[in-house]
Amino acid sequence: MICTFLELGQIVGTHGVRGELRINPWCDDPDFAGNFKTVYLGKNGAEPMNIVSCRKHKNLILMRLKGVDTVEAAEALRNRIVYIRRSDIILEPGVWFIEELLGCRALDADDNTVCYGMVTDISKTGANDVWQITDDAGKDYLIPAIREVVIDADVANDRVFIRPLKGIFDDAD
Repeated sequence: MICTFLELGQIVGTHGVRGELRINPWCDDPDFAGNFKTVYLGKNGAEPMNIVSCRKHKNLILMRLKGVDTVEAAEALRNRIVYIRRSDIILEPGVWFIEELLGCRALDADDNTVCYGMVTDISKTGANDVWQITDDAGKDYLIPAIREVVIDADVANDRVFIRPLKGIFDDAD
């Protein structure tokens, strides 16, 4: 499902005395946040905030927002979720946002009529992500999000196409 706004991360504290925010990023690379001029503090585009500066610091994002010039103003934003507008991002082919994959039907890449269930969770592991597919009966299956298994995604139509490894689903050969 294509989302209008996506979560970038959560404000976890302040940095310095001039209103810089420490943000725990929910993306693969904290440098990703440097691609934007505006972030949003409300889920549906409420509270747009212009970015004055943005940089990576260890595993965090340090960001200054226009109008947030003191440590007190920054502290008042602690625990808020920071959003980005989906239309501001162009992804490479084969790259998707987790929020867009959740809720997609997992269809067989070779026979689109076979539906294994719905993508209900995605876990990040060291080697690759792992997708949880939940069937209509509520049974969960875990598949590795590797090129040989995840063939394609059509998030605009809530579909992902997979070629599961032998033995993952009960009806596997």
